[in-house]
Amino acid sequence: MTGPLTVALLGGGTVGAQVARLINDSAADFEQRVGAPIHLTAVAVQDTTKPRPGVPAGLITDDAMAVATSGVDIIVEVMGGIEPARSLILAAMAAGSSVVTANKALLAADGASLHAAAAKHGVDLYFEASVAGAIPLLRPLRESLAGDQVIKVMGIVNGTTNYMLSKMDEEGADYDDVFAEAEALGYLEADPSLDVDGHDAAAKAAILAELAFHTKVTLDDVYCEGISKVTAADIRAAQQMGFVIKLLAVAEIKGDNEGVIVRVHPSMVPRDHPLASVRGAFNAVFIEAQSAGQMMFYGRGAGGAPTASAVLGDVISAARNRVTGGRGPGQSTYSNLAVLPIGEAMTRYYVNLDVTDRPGVLATIAGAFSDNGVSIQVVRQDGHGDEAGLLLRTHLASDASLRATVDQLRELDTVKRVVGVMRVEGEAGA
Repeated sequence: MTGPLTVALLGGGTVGAQVARLINDSAADFEQRVGAPIHLTAVAVQDTTKPRPGVPAGLITDDAMAVATSGVDIIVEVMGGIEPARSLILAAMAAGSSVVTANKALLAADGASLHAAAAKHGVDLYFEASVAGAIPLLRPLRESLAGDQVIKVMGIVNGTTNYMLSKMDEEGADYDDVFAEAEALGYLEADPSLDVDGHDAAAKAAILAELAFHTKVTLDDVYCEGISKVTAADIRAAQQMGFVIKLLAVAEIKGDNEGVIVRVHPSMVPRDHPLASVRGAFNAVFIEAQSAGQMMFYGRGAGGAPTASAVLGDVISAARNRVTGGRGPGQSTYSNLAVLPIGEAMTRYYVNLDVTDRPGVLATIAGAFSDNGVSIQVVRQDGHGDEAGLLLRTHLASDASLRATVDQLRELDTVKRVVGVMRVEGEAGA
């Protein structure tokens, strides 16, 4: 093709404003990288009276559907949410526009319809910014590792919860205190449950799993558990055993392609594991592939500038395809593997108990583990008066067996309280 490429934005918030500014400020560089000039034609927003530094006032409009159906070369969707984002993206594709989106919620809930529309209309769908901000992660999964078999993806994909857990670990603070601090700093979503209950991480886990294992995975397929029940006692116990607690997104193949298990939950990670050193609001994803082995991607996972960087990388890719007449990779779900429940995951557990301090108690507790086929790896006991604290760590066993063990422990007269229960990830052989 000849002539300039046209780009329009759906959304002019923190990320959208950064994208608009960078398109204008870096126009000369982008022209050299693409082979044609890129012109920003419109920015659709809800409130046209709100100041938007860096966005030319003449480009701002509140008619999002008119922008979506304008037939520009590339539509960038950074408004978020399911609707009207889905309808606008589908309308844009029907009008012949390639789409770049950062919308993790929509992709996790109904990515299949977007991919199908892109294929039907012969346009691109890029979404690097939907997971882990500026970290180049999805493209390596989709393209660089296309000749390999990914076995496991495990990572910290929500910076807010990582910040909170880092503060609890470093300062011994309680959950309520770090929640209030994160809220004051503006780290939490408008709906804090998206962060602290794990829903944001679960959406990203679904996207990662679908790319890694070439099988359809939606948000409903992801087991999700947040950090609100993580206590200072859990943090101290982890420290005593040489671990740190992280909210992890884990996607893995079970056995010989028996199925895919995708889960989000707090986990104890050994302090010598690369993910343990990821502090504050940073993200990191650890990938294990059959031939490439282990690798980790690390960086800023959120914020206007990092997310805009990922968006613009996709814009450049889509623009190059327009210039050459090619298309980027589409959806790859040929494996059609079953998505298995959390109970089939093979995990290790930490269990913290307050028990009656008398002869035979440890044998009774060990019996509960044995009854469910779970082997104990480590036991630590700390006596205090008529009671004792027991810290136990198990060997690898099915998640269902470990849950059954904990349920049985709760029924024992000798167990005064189950103080904490958490999965252990990242140990050698796990």
